Amino acid sequence: MPSKNKTTRKDQILRSLARLLETSPGTRITTASLASHVGVSEAALYRHFPSKTKMFDDLITFIEETLFSRISRVLKEEQSASARCYKILTLVLTFCETNPGLTRLLTGDVLAGETESLRNRVSRFYDRIESQLKQVLREAQIKENLRPTASPAAVAKLLLASIEGRLSQFVRSE
Repeated sequence: MPSKNKTTRKDQILRSLARLLETSPGTRITTASLASHVGVSEAALYRHFPSKTKMFDDLITFIEETLFSRISRVLKEEQSASARCYKILTLVLTFCETNPGLTRLLTGDVLAGETESLRNRVSRFYDRIESQLKQVLREAQIKENLRPTASPAAVAKLLLASIEGRLSQFVRSE
């Protein structure tokens, strides 16, 4: 039973952090402000997380698990490359629209002054999306006899750049 309470408190802290990211654009989130928002002491935060970096890391894990499990479903359900790419891109954009605080995390907006490992983690997230798109496009060359004028890698980079640009515009619009 105690581990369930810890999980619940951890989830509450992460949800509060995501809400603060959403409602406080342009401001640095401190552990003091987060503790106040959750209604606990800073020491209580550190009982659940060793650092703020770990809190951000867990949010990135949530983003990855959510999006990549849904991307797997898209790949199983859809057969054509265009439908797969469209749904993957739409999935990312819809998730980010629904979770504006987490979008600030994905654009790096809130990572200024944080550890390099978090920026690298976000970079790997985008690398995984790009790899997924490349794979879809490569398979389409074989299965659908798709012959784009650019390589699958170039098309995947262009699609990813479009997504990242839209997310940046979304964050800037507050």
